[in-house]
Amino acid sequence: MTATTMTRAIDDTTSRTAARTAGIGYLAIFVLAIFANFLVRQTMIDPTDAAGTATNVSESELLFRSGIAAFVVIFLVDVPVAWALYVVFRPGGALRSLLAAWFRIVYTVFLGVAAVFLFLGLQLVTDPAGEAGNADAGMLMFEGFNYTWLVGLIAFGVHLILLGRLIVKSGLAPKWIGWALTIAGVAYGIDTLAYTLLPNYASIAGVMLALVAIPSVIAELSFMVWLLLTGFKRSPSTAS
Repeated sequence: MTATTMTRAIDDTTSRTAARTAGIGYLAIFVLAIFANFLVRQTMIDPTDAAGTATNVSESELLFRSGIAAFVVIFLVDVPVAWALYVVFRPGGALRSLLAAWFRIVYTVFLGVAAVFLFLGLQLVTDPAGEAGNADAGMLMFEGFNYTWLVGLIAFGVHLILLGRLIVKSGLAPKWIGWALTIAGVAYGIDTLAYTLLPNYASIAGVMLALVAIPSVIAELSFMVWLLLTGFKRSPSTAS
């Protein structure tokens, strides 16, 4: 085996390891996000009913704490995922891949801060010696989580756009996945801007949810499957 061949073999192994890491991380994030966001947060927090939300959280405190813990784990897992994606797509452009990774890290920081708002809200609505206004204060904290996360999702959207364009230009992954990621990234940005600029956002919340959910689920699930298939693919040397 020549030095060049050995270097290529090492690079291939490193890339597959990184793809495997990113794919497993993405899978964990999907499972945890479904639990934390849809099964816990959205079923227990009603933005129009502070008292009812306080009751829901107080009566299912352990479940709510589990949701917060899931968000914290997502915060931790996203860091190695950002690194792994940088390694996988570095051959297509090291600087562009690094920039995409940094935007994912920025999003991750916002998610970590947002999780703190959830915990503070929990403390307020479950305080046995709390005052009558604690439910409203807790709701303000829960809204703080929501908007902090939404601002972070702009950075996540930029990450997806940069990653998608990198895939399209480099051909390191199927180009249709690159375009799908780009569309999903744009959708994240539109949703956050609409939430910020439109006073009547609540009236179109369902439409905006579909606008974001459909392209993002299709794009990121497809991307996750590609990462897992690439990561667990046997190398030519192993296959032979």
